[in-house]
Amino acid sequence: MGEAAEEVTTLYNHHHHENDYDHNQGFEVDIYPLSSYYFGAKHSIPFKDETLADRLSRMRSNYAARGIRNCVEAVILVELFKHPHLLLLQVKNSIFKLPGGRLRPGESDIDGLRRKLVRKLSVNEDDNGTEWEVGECLGMWWRPDFETLLYPYLPPNVRSPKECTKLFLVKLPVSRKFIVPKNLRLLAVPLCQIHENQKTYGQVISGVPQLLSKFSFNMIES
Repeated sequence: MGEAAEEVTTLYNHHHHENDYDHNQGFEVDIYPLSSYYFGAKHSIPFKDETLADRLSRMRSNYAARGIRNCVEAVILVELFKHPHLLLLQVKNSIFKLPGGRLRPGESDIDGLRRKLVRKLSVNEDDNGTEWEVGECLGMWWRPDFETLLYPYLPPNVRSPKECTKLFLVKLPVSRKFIVPKNLRLLAVPLCQIHENQKTYGQVISGVPQLLSKFSFNMIES
């Protein structure tokens, strides 16, 4: 073996060991059983959009007033039957959404996501949301135009995207209370059911299992 080949092999082995270290130390996520959590209900929250036309009209008016729509959504995992399950909100028994929503002007990603989690999943809506542990950003999705689908990249020919949505991993403690508005359902859906199931869950949610593929899950049994 020549010197160049030996050097490449050495660099590969060094990089491989570094990746093992990072994987073991930084990419392990503790997941607690669904039975560790309490689920209750609170007052309903109003829905802004009754039809697709209403939503598009609101997006256009908001864009004219504030510019790009910035959204944040939470990826929250629990354990059930020794398999990771993703917590999803279901609207009107049909539409699935990750917990989250639109940022206010000047609001940071983490503060905005905590505010949305408090509003949709917490007991006290006056809380500042610091009990929600917002972790790393898993991915970003872009909407080039009002009527187009979201893309996991910004197309090179798009200069003025209309929406940017960021997904954040939110780690749960060993126990907590989830208090959900009465007109929403909080469901735990297995990752194996979500994977590439765009027809049911949409392009963003169905891509979450791939975003989580770099993590190893530590299933903590009750």
